Amino acid sequence: MATDIRLKESLPELTDRIVATYHEVGTTHHLGHCPLPNYEAVIAATEDLKEILYPGYRRRDRLHLANVAYHVGDLIDRLHDRLTTQIARACCHGAGKNISCDPQQREHFEGLGQAKAVALLEQLPELRRILAMDVQAAYDGDPACKSLDEVIFCYPGLEAVTVYRLAHRLHELGVPLIPRMMTEWAHGKTGIDIHPGAEIGSHFFIDHGTGVVIGETCIIGEWVKIYQGVTLGALSFTTDEDGKLVRGTKRHPTIEDRVVIYANATILGGNTVIGHDAVIGSSAWITRSVEPHTTVVLEKPRLQTRPEQAEAFWGAYI
Repeated sequence: MATDIRLKESLPELTDRIVATYHEVGTTHHLGHCPLPNYEAVIAATEDLKEILYPGYRRRDRLHLANVAYHVGDLIDRLHDRLTTQIARACCHGAGKNISCDPQQREHFEGLGQAKAVALLEQLPELRRILAMDVQAAYDGDPACKSLDEVIFCYPGLEAVTVYRLAHRLHELGVPLIPRMMTEWAHGKTGIDIHPGAEIGSHFFIDHGTGVVIGETCIIGEWVKIYQGVTLGALSFTTDEDGKLVRGTKRHPTIEDRVVIYANATILGGNTVIGHDAVIGSSAWITRSVEPHTTVVLEKPRLQTRPEQAEAFWGAYI
């Protein structure tokens, strides 16, 4: 079928109608303001950070102790510049100063961005130590795992936790927007949704991982292991006199040390505490605290089978 030139001639009118919505619906555009953090630049910085945290596993091979300092030094220099710019933009936006970009404001936020960028980079040695514990926890917690290298290459839980730990440090530094951009990128890659505001201790292991949700105000201790589909969420959302959500309250549960939470369990509420060394069985729904050293399981369901229906079902495929 031949193209119709008349259809193409209608495109300028369509363009005008689209642009008109930018005036009508001003809440979903960012035009005429100082630039926001650039998504591609934030993700590129995240990839550079992971290259430093796990040297030799990702983009650059043939690294050894004699030449790795040059590689890391180049990455650090690039990260300083990239993070300074992106954090400055985020801080400007977070302060509500993004409508005008006068030189004095720009200089202030650039200085703030540099200070926070360096503060993050200063924490990389300690982050490597903590992530090494997470890698070890995955190896120790999964009999199918053959090596620590397999964890680093293949485990989506480690990928999500790595990005979370970087984003959490930026969150603690008071950087707006960028921590959520990072963890949502990891969420898209792994299916694991960890809010950067959550507090998670060392030796943390998410096995399989798809569908895991960890809310903003969760507190998780050390040596905690969770499986796919686990939700650590809010029981309800408090509203004020005007019906608007009250923010900044403890909405998500606390998980103490050495807790195991099996697949598809749901634990809700800011006052809910799962005591240390507890085991939460699959598909459990928990809205009240659980004492330490407690096992919580659902009552075994009763299965019913009807042979005549099975025969009818399979008969359709014969």
